[in-house]
Amino acid sequence: MTPRAWGGLVLSLMLAGGAAGASKTPLPGGLPDKNSPEASIYRGGIVFGHYCVLCHGPKADGAGRAAKLYNPKPANLVMSDKNDQYKELIIRQGGKTIGRSEFMPPWGQELSDEQITDVVAYLRSVRSPSIHVD
Repeated sequence: MTPRAWGGLVLSLMLAGGAAGASKTPLPGGLPDKNSPEASIYRGGIVFGHYCVLCHGPKADGAGRAAKLYNPKPANLVMSDKNDQYKELIIRQGGKTIGRSEFMPPWGQELSDEQITDVVAYLRSVRSPSIHVD
């Protein structure tokens, strides 16, 4: 499922009243509050689709179109056991800085704090339920 499709699915669930645990009441017109977790996931999917999908793939499984160019391959983020702080760090500083792949670029100068937070929320939403994160 593409990030755009994920975002559409999340938005559809919210509009249908199926967003479990929603902390904010949707605004008039059915849109979630800007500060709600659902809105963060939606925005994160958009950022992921723009910046990350080429390498990590539309399913966030590391099988993007450019993945075959890299060794090591991009991370399968669906199966990642890394916590949110680690993901934020690698997004901001890139892989080489923290001893991972030099091909993971640092996005800290390109993305805003909100965009990075939103991408991490999106990645949390697509992570396999079978993965335990400390």
